[in-house]
Amino acid sequence: MGYRIVNGRAYAVGNFFNLESESKLTNGNTGEVSFNDVLNNIKTENEGFILSKHACKRFNEISFSRDDMNVINNGFDLAKEKGAKNAVFIYKDVALIANIKNRTIITAVEKERAENNVFTNIDSVVIL
Repeated sequence: MGYRIVNGRAYAVGNFFNLESESKLTNGNTGEVSFNDVLNNIKTENEGFILSKHACKRFNEISFSRDDMNVINNGFDLAKEKGAKNAVFIYKDVALIANIKNRTIITAVEKERAENNVFTNIDSVVIL
């Protein structure tokens, strides 16, 4: 019997149409971790966020420490819990435009540049 991976879950090929079933796959040893557990573990280790090319240019002008990056990363988690899609993070004197689904900072706008600007297609504001 073979297996197929669909959206990060392994399914038996013979039972492919029953996508709701949760099957644990092991390699025969009871002490082994299932493939799904390993995949989820890798996924959580890589949690973080990505900076777009435009945001990278803006971040060169702004000084953020590792602690600041952790606060911004927690902002993604807060927005995701509330079901946000696109958000503005207000942190210190900077507005960060973010896509929550892709965990991407699209751009950063400092307080001096933010005057008379309009942000569109934003469904949430997260104050950090």
